[in-house]
Amino acid sequence: MRFGGKIGQSGAFVQCARCKKAIFRREFEQNLFVCQHCGFHQRVSATARIEMTFDEGSFQVLDTELASIDPLQFPEYRAKLEGAKEKTGQNDGVVSGLAKLDGRDVSVAVSDFTFMGGSMGSVAGEKITRTLERAADGGIAAIVFCASGGARMQEGLLSLMQMAKTTAAVERCRSAGAPYIAVFTDPTMAGVLAGYASVADVILAEPGAQVGFAGARVSKQAQVARVPDDFQTAEFCLRSGMIDRIVPRREMRATLSSLVRMLTAARL
Repeated sequence: MRFGGKIGQSGAFVQCARCKKAIFRREFEQNLFVCQHCGFHQRVSATARIEMTFDEGSFQVLDTELASIDPLQFPEYRAKLEGAKEKTGQNDGVVSGLAKLDGRDVSVAVSDFTFMGGSMGSVAGEKITRTLERAADGGIAAIVFCASGGARMQEGLLSLMQMAKTTAAVERCRSAGAPYIAVFTDPTMAGVLAGYASVADVILAEPGAQVGFAGARVSKQAQVARVPDDFQTAEFCLRSGMIDRIVPRREMRATLSSLVRMLTAARL
């Protein structure tokens, strides 16, 4: 299987962003973009994430007609949007649709950090909402892969509104008895963390993922007491009870499949 993720380097070798060791590109791809030396989980595109997680050829992309506008006439926003579209081939930083996981129907949304840092604007919020509503309406599980620096400042309050909107959609999903699983990837921050990401029925995270509200530099400036060295990581959040389990990428598909099977068993 060849994934559609871009890793920012060309040639037969790539360099691990953490340990700096050289890795054969083909081996890196076969290992799902995880360094075999230090275990660092490289960020991947939404396309790669979908290919490595769901049944081959089963993903049906939806909501492609949605595209951000510039409601505040924010300086340079239109140019940044066009640049992100050209770079990723997507209209926004969330890809949503329906897929199968070991033969079971699931409603899916996958954030792509490459698109303006995965920031949550009106379109991203609408796609997450529709993903959860499709799960509620169809009585199937919703799986959302989170990767975001937070709300999209260029859309102002329209962006911040998505926190409440997506959280309300989670409640509709819960009322319908449809399970919702969130996966924190690097990074899961700010408005996304404070919104739909943290209220899932089950929360998983990839090893080493940055998870927090304010950025590391802001948090450091605000510190009134010493914090652990791994503050704002998935490992810290696991110890603090914020997430349920850290799952290596190679085990993610099997873990999600097991959860979906257990959580939807009563409906079969």
